[in-house]
Amino acid sequence: MFDSLSEKLQATLAGLRGRGVLSEEDVTRSLREIRLALLEADVNFRVVKEFIDSVRERCIGAEVVGKLNPGQQIVAIVHEELAAMMGGESAGPGVVFAPRPPTVILMAGLQGSGKTTAAAKLARLLRTEHHSSVALAACDVHRPAAVQQLVTVGEQAGATVYQQGTDRSAVEIASWALERARADGKDVLIVDTAGRLHVDSDLMAELVAIRDATTPTQVLLVVDAMTGQDAVNVAEQFAAAVAFDGVVLTKLDGDARGGAALSVRAVTGKPILFASTGEKLDQFERFHPDRMAQRILGMGDVLTLIEKAGREVDEGEAKQLERRLKSGDFDLEDFLGQLRAMRRMGPLQGLLGMIPGLGSQMRGMNVDEREIDRIEAIILSMTPEERRRPDLIKGSRRLRIARGSGTNVQAVNQIVKQFAAVRKVMRQVGRGRMPDLAAMMRQQR
Repeated sequence: MFDSLSEKLQATLAGLRGRGVLSEEDVTRSLREIRLALLEADVNFRVVKEFIDSVRERCIGAEVVGKLNPGQQIVAIVHEELAAMMGGESAGPGVVFAPRPPTVILMAGLQGSGKTTAAAKLARLLRTEHHSSVALAACDVHRPAAVQQLVTVGEQAGATVYQQGTDRSAVEIASWALERARADGKDVLIVDTAGRLHVDSDLMAELVAIRDATTPTQVLLVVDAMTGQDAVNVAEQFAAAVAFDGVVLTKLDGDARGGAALSVRAVTGKPILFASTGEKLDQFERFHPDRMAQRILGMGDVLTLIEKAGREVDEGEAKQLERRLKSGDFDLEDFLGQLRAMRRMGPLQGLLGMIPGLGSQMRGMNVDEREIDRIEAIILSMTPEERRRPDLIKGSRRLRIARGSGTNVQAVNQIVKQFAAVRKVMRQVGRGRMPDLAAMMRQQR
């Protein structure tokens, strides 16, 4: 996400790191390049002006100019101002639960913004993170197949879907769904409303009527990150009609230039609470402005990576792996288990981009997810004994494994060699020693 903006900002800041002392002219020249990068990313021009003015004031106000080692200082300032532009260190509590259930969340947005899928993703998130009993109300009676779409994704998310087709009005269905949620003891009711191709009076009138009928705890505006500057205009119009509480940003995995994410909060004053980072229902997460700023500047996002690992890695398996590492018994069975855990955490390219220092190196590279499929097929073609004792895998065995996995002997040789390198690192970690990664990288060249 934001690849073009990230590349330009990192290049500009990299040019400052080698300077011993920064002059005011150096700061002005760099800020000019940062300003152009933000405008090209479709960030609102008023937001860009305020951002540049704030960074300039902090840099020239004796914080950076004339001091030694200014590179880290100016990167820190840009990071803090980027995070502040998107809402500060934290976007807030996310969902605010009502003191008496059900908590009603009203989803609003234009047609095509991904609103229906976002409703199901939010339902899944609340079920898994808060152990809530969640229901969805199908109140989009205008778009063909919208009700069936919600039923399908709602069931996949493990939520109950209240629907009455398209014969009744959206307001009637919303009121009925609320009564059902109360009767069924649901913790949360998420109301999926209709959208339009553009903001119009009919859309707003229906939305206001549903809001009045359900008195939601929160109104969330779903915004397509790929719409750029138009997303800000839409947010302003919705804010004038229905005072929404926060934004759900969708399609961050697409070719988004970043303008919507960087502008919506600064223009409307409403925080971005959630972000959809892929098509799958589990690719939906809390939006952290400070972490997003780190990703944009190529600083990684270790906290989100740790959280993903914590959700997907079983604690018992982790302790067992730790014991095996300490005893030096890390084998291909363990290696396969780690690969599968990594796949559950999300797309590999996104995960690698969260590791500090790797984001810029990965830019332009296409990480082939099928490579993991190939590795898994090779390992599964081995016997249990071979997976436990890779040293047994010699000539005839390698030929059998290659045939069984649909690959060739060279591919098997490569996996065995890569595993040997990984096991060496794991044994060093298990003994409490950090491996010399730089030396290992030199050997791989």
